[in-house]
Amino acid sequence: MDVADVAWDATGVDWSTFDAVLLRTTWDYQDKAAAFRAWLDTTGRATRLFHGSRTVEWNIDKRYLASLAAHGVAIAPSVFMNASSSSTDLRRVAADRGWERGFVKPTVGANASLTARFSLADAGQVAAAQALVDAHVQQVGFIVQPYLDAVETAGERSLIFIDGAYSHGVRKVPAKGDYRVQEDWGATDAPYTPGPQDRAVAEQAIAAGEALTASRFLYARVDLLDHGSTPVLNELEVIEPTLFFKHHRPAGRALAAALVARL
Repeated sequence: MDVADVAWDATGVDWSTFDAVLLRTTWDYQDKAAAFRAWLDTTGRATRLFHGSRTVEWNIDKRYLASLAAHGVAIAPSVFMNASSSSTDLRRVAADRGWERGFVKPTVGANASLTARFSLADAGQVAAAQALVDAHVQQVGFIVQPYLDAVETAGERSLIFIDGAYSHGVRKVPAKGDYRVQEDWGATDAPYTPGPQDRAVAEQAIAAGEALTASRFLYARVDLLDHGSTPVLNELEVIEPTLFFKHHRPAGRALAAALVARL
């Protein structure tokens, strides 16, 4: 096979000359969402795209979590805000639901951008989170959730699947005092063997996602957090997740073999 590493928004590329395009590290798509969606459409018609434009479109907007919840997948309690000219009162959302602490993240975003945690006991934190939402709500929707402080201790667990089969697991722990589990923010990660509860939630999320998109995922990463003693889905990543090959080298070969088999 001849393989080329090409940026999705590179100019002068004839995507029809490729037998397939494998999305891997399109980590700026959230800043160019309209252009990325247009690229998905044209590239998906020009060649075989993994994953297909329908699946990626579904996964771009984190409101997919609501559709997974409707299929019985456990997620954190969530209030979904559409992009709008008016904002939502975060204090009221949290207080009405008995949340002492809250968390906001954009419906289209990556690498913990435009996220904030706040405590109702800290007026400054509430004001900062509200200002963040107010400044961007016309361009992007937001999700409001209770802040799951277990992320600071148990961390976020990622279960990686290749062609429908579980491959390996990783635990990501934020830097002391932080909540962001990305390496860019000082977080650390290490191999992790999931227990039966984590495996069950992850496999249910994969099955529901494949049913909703009418596709079979070539790769997927299921991110879990603890809500009390219950693991809940934080993200189902099928666009551009880090797959942590460094912690399980055979996974890279497995992904390549699965792609070859599909072709």
